[in-house]
Amino acid sequence: QVQLVESGGGLVQAGGSLRLSCAASGRTFSNYAMGWFRQAPGKEREFVAAITRSGVSTDYADSVKGRFTISRDNAKNTVYLQMNSLKPEDTAVYYCAARQSYRQSYIGTTLNSYDYWGQGTQVTVSS
Repeated sequence: QVQLVESGGGLVQAGGSLRLSCAASGRTFSNYAMGWFRQAPGKEREFVAAITRSGVSTDYADSVKGRFTISRDNAKNTVYLQMNSLKPEDTAVYYCAARQSYRQSYIGTTLNSYDYWGQGTQVTVSS
């Protein structure tokens, strides 16, 4: 059981940067693989980035590779998404997600990979 709360969204001009945070409850955060997803109006929720329990491995959607960086601080029970060179097509509600896993190497890239979801935070990129 874990509760997730995203923050850091807002309005930014194209080319700008934002850092999203996802704060997790509990004392077993390091047991969870984490991911970020986003959903634009009228579109399906899509994978953005994922990170293993220890943060050793990451994965990204092709659309954000080279621009976004996922990281985590297990001591703070927090996962981050640093978003640089933002584009209008990045506009969406961004959600963090958690998956408890026995395997330290687990990394999930689909909606069904994850057990818990945050409420989302809006990111709007203007042209």
